[in-house]
Amino acid sequence: MKKLFSVTLLLVTIAVNAQRPQGQRQGERSPIRITGTVLDEETSQPLEYATLVLQSVRNPEKITGGITDTTGKFDVETLPGRYNVRIEFLSYRTYQLPEQTFRSSTDLGTVTLALDVAQLEGVEVIAEKTTVEIRLDKKIYNVGKDLTVSGGTVSDVLDNVPSVSVDVEGNVQLRGNDDVRILIDGKPSAITGLNSTEALQQLPAESIEKVEVITSPSARYDAEGSGGIINIILRRSKLQGMNGAITANLGDPTRLGLNGNLNYRTGDINIFTNTGYNYRNSPGNTFNDTQFFDQNGDFTNSLTENGERERIRKGVNANFGVEWYVNETASITQSIFIRNSDNSSETINNFSQQDSDLNTTNGFRFDAETEDDRTFQYSFNYDKKFNDSGHKLTYAFQYETSEEVEASLIQQNGFDSETVRTAEDQRRLFLQTDYVLPIGENHQFEMGYRGDFNRLETDYDVAFIQPTIDELGITNPSNVLDFKETINAVYTQFGSKIKKFNYLAGLRYESTRLIINQIESNDLNRNNFDGFFPTLNLNYEFTEKQSVSLGYNRRIRRPRSFFLNPFPSRSSPTNLFQGNPLLTPSFSNQVDFGYLNRFEKLTLNTSIYFQRATDVITFITEDTGEDTFFDGQQVSILRRTPVNLAKNDRYGFEFTTSYRPTKNWNINGNFNMFNLITRGDFNGQNFDAENLSWFVRLNNKITLLKSIDWQTRFFYRGPRETAQSRSQGIASLSMAFSKDLFKDKASLALNINDVFNSRKRVTETFTPFFESDSEFQFRVRSINLSFTYRFNQKKKRNGDRRGGGDDGEFEEQ
Repeated sequence: MKKLFSVTLLLVTIAVNAQRPQGQRQGERSPIRITGTVLDEETSQPLEYATLVLQSVRNPEKITGGITDTTGKFDVETLPGRYNVRIEFLSYRTYQLPEQTFRSSTDLGTVTLALDVAQLEGVEVIAEKTTVEIRLDKKIYNVGKDLTVSGGTVSDVLDNVPSVSVDVEGNVQLRGNDDVRILIDGKPSAITGLNSTEALQQLPAESIEKVEVITSPSARYDAEGSGGIINIILRRSKLQGMNGAITANLGDPTRLGLNGNLNYRTGDINIFTNTGYNYRNSPGNTFNDTQFFDQNGDFTNSLTENGERERIRKGVNANFGVEWYVNETASITQSIFIRNSDNSSETINNFSQQDSDLNTTNGFRFDAETEDDRTFQYSFNYDKKFNDSGHKLTYAFQYETSEEVEASLIQQNGFDSETVRTAEDQRRLFLQTDYVLPIGENHQFEMGYRGDFNRLETDYDVAFIQPTIDELGITNPSNVLDFKETINAVYTQFGSKIKKFNYLAGLRYESTRLIINQIESNDLNRNNFDGFFPTLNLNYEFTEKQSVSLGYNRRIRRPRSFFLNPFPSRSSPTNLFQGNPLLTPSFSNQVDFGYLNRFEKLTLNTSIYFQRATDVITFITEDTGEDTFFDGQQVSILRRTPVNLAKNDRYGFEFTTSYRPTKNWNINGNFNMFNLITRGDFNGQNFDAENLSWFVRLNNKITLLKSIDWQTRFFYRGPRETAQSRSQGIASLSMAFSKDLFKDKASLALNINDVFNSRKRVTETFTPFFESDSEFQFRVRSINLSFTYRFNQKKKRNGDRRGGGDDGEFEEQ
């Protein structure tokens, strides 16, 4: 923290010294003023915070400039001389006046900027006041205006992005599919950690600028993730001078946080950081009632468990980087990311056992766990533009290390029972290069390579204190797993625009090599598989406001190291998880048909999709046929394990809509319905199932008196069913209030997550040998108060089209 404070102080000092026009000395002739106005070419609305850059022709290293105010006007003081003039604004084409001579104060008049819409990757803004940007192969959601996530985490942000849902355990799903590839700034990253669910719940929401939802990825992207890709873009400004924002928050259950994003750009150097400390206490609870039967279906015994868990997550996330604009066509970016987390949790599990004679035994199990996470990542990026038409070459290098150590001391009825320690050590090297060549005005060729080299060592150690292993009648599950994964991929794609018709066709090849080495058992498994992954995206525009799209892609789901580890890990004395080293990847093909229509006050974006997957990786629960003695009673041991089933078909329909009845009132919603049909057998048991499920999300935002914003968010996920289980629907309501202060330089927000404390998973599980009823609540209702202060930043008002906003009001920058 001392180092962070020193860096911040240094940047502030530089910013203060930079306020005087560069190159000015005592005794020089009087400065002059350069004035003008910047407007949107299409709407004639003023563009607030556009940047005027004055670069000396004689000495290009000397740069001065300024920004526009709320009316789009700029007024910059400089010395007489010859300058290259640029006027820049994010997502707009740069206006340039080379080698201009200014001998006296000059008014440049009105300058209009047009949106920078590339032929194939162009941004299509859905209505003028929306956060949704539609591209040929993805949708982009700007998240700055969502009050309900202020002071929250990245997991909270994703839970409010259309097409995306986060279940009660924090697992991210895209259109109901949990096999989602999560990228940070377009690359796999240590930021998501060894456990992406945990990492996303620790990364502050303020660090995100936007989220790309890619349901029909082009060949440029990884083929991993049958559900699609979620690409999280972190905040980074490119404005001249010092700018940034600091957010402090506190809440109940205990939540404290301080997060800041800072940028300082001077000339060709841009220094940025996104750093924060967070402390969160997240209570949760569980209930499980299991009844066991013999081969004749007669009752043998039962186990009822009530659990309460308190998780404390605290630590620092820091991202530091430097961008160097080598010249007008090339730039180099280097950054480091550091995470240092010190976590702990306490779980109390009260249980009651009953045998066939209805004799009852009661007891409790206490699990105190500590968890230390250390993550380091170094990134290097080089971008070379050969011209302004999109001809470019990019290169990325990334190296990361992640270490995670979990240690538990488990007590049974007040006595030390066992210790469990899991240590994970990961090393990862990532390489990527992409080459883009425009051909004429309406065609584009692209090719590239990606290499991902990953090694993960897991040391799982269990020591039984009381009772002994012999008394339990089980095998010691201690194990060391050495997992190596190498993925090499090449791709090419070609796209074209023919009047109102766009297409982008590509082919990707990926070669995967896996080594699963069980150190304790001296068992070595290799699994090699290659695959071709074609993609096709089509789009036709009937009018500027109405279009249709069609996408096809082939995807892969690779088994994770945890899925492959055959040594069992125990979540309780009677339940264990065991990986399957014989797992093979699952391949899927998906077709997506979309329709977009923008009315005056209503925007409608719909999609119909179908996916067929083979060798589907599915988790099943089965009786191991083994028993353990638990508090003097013989209890069956259940095993949860992944297997490859035959296939499943998923087809569904979704729509996203935004409606603005008045200037101060906006409603937007997302609805997704899908039917999942599974066909397969395993160990003589049939797992055929058909499940129709759906979820709906509704946001309502209205500006009250005194300019207080009020936002409510309702979410409901319908019931779900598999061959072995049935889950009830889940409903939750969140709300938030926000007020801008100090002439929009600050904001105060209060949000309540899960107002009615109803976000719980209630499930029935049924097999020939046992039945269970369970209830799980990952975290209880929470209240959070956050304060954000911005310096040299403005909120974007109505008519500002830099990404827009669902509510059409303000968006943080």
